[in-house]
Amino acid sequence: MNRAELADFLRRGRARLEPSDVGLPPGSRRRTPGLRREEVASLAGMSVDYYTRLEQRRGPHPSRQMLTALARALRLTDDERDHLFHLGGEEPPRREPTSSHVRPGLLLILDRLHDTPAQVMSDIGEILAQNALAKALAGDASARPRRDRNLARRFFLDPATQDLFPPEDRPLLARAQVAGLRAVTAARPDDREATALVAELRAASEEFARLWTDHEVSVRRSSTKRFRHPVVGLLELDCEVLLSHEHHHQLVVYTARPGTESHERLQLLRVVGLQNMAPIRYSG
Repeated sequence: MNRAELADFLRRGRARLEPSDVGLPPGSRRRTPGLRREEVASLAGMSVDYYTRLEQRRGPHPSRQMLTALARALRLTDDERDHLFHLGGEEPPRREPTSSHVRPGLLLILDRLHDTPAQVMSDIGEILAQNALAKALAGDASARPRRDRNLARRFFLDPATQDLFPPEDRPLLARAQVAGLRAVTAARPDDREATALVAELRAASEEFARLWTDHEVSVRRSSTKRFRHPVVGLLELDCEVLLSHEHHHQLVVYTARPGTESHERLQLLRVVGLQNMAPIRYSG
């Protein structure tokens, strides 16, 4: 427990709120901005003395229930709540399992990326949304049933999916898929969808089962990935990953370096679009 940092964080959190922010009447004139200590204590369901001691760096170790009440009283965001728990010497509550609902802001960004492939994915590998160039690169995921939109499932259970990548790249891609799922299931052991996916792949894929026993862990990050497109040929693309922690979503953007052959082929793919496409495949 970091008493000094906890006290400072509580004071600053209290100072930035007005009574109207938490449904309280303005009351008498205030000498300093923000809520009074007794107001925060009341909102959190604790004694004024207990809360005052926390702000004065002499309070006891707060319980998880007390930290949750303080986070609610101070209207903290998820990140701020997690920070409060860390300062109080507790592990933050686990976030909600991944959702298939994509925030409007992410969809707006996706719609504005006209000249580069981009897609929104869950952290267990499900494609949730694509722009037109992503569909041209790797197939339209929305044309498939939901279970067939998961990249890890298709990579290990559908041999045709691996054809999108050069053979020499596939072992590394397989390890990355497994290591990513390791990280997710460790972070969210109660996520039934992630747990069921791992169980399915361990039972159905010898390769997945073998890699799973290696216990490698990684989170999807920026990288370079090569694609074998049936019309324009081999593309080497830089893969940038932007995270939306609230819903465990990732905005994945693929770009080609200007002046390279891959850049020219990506421009050609933009012209070709979805015409003359080979059978649908998926990548991530």
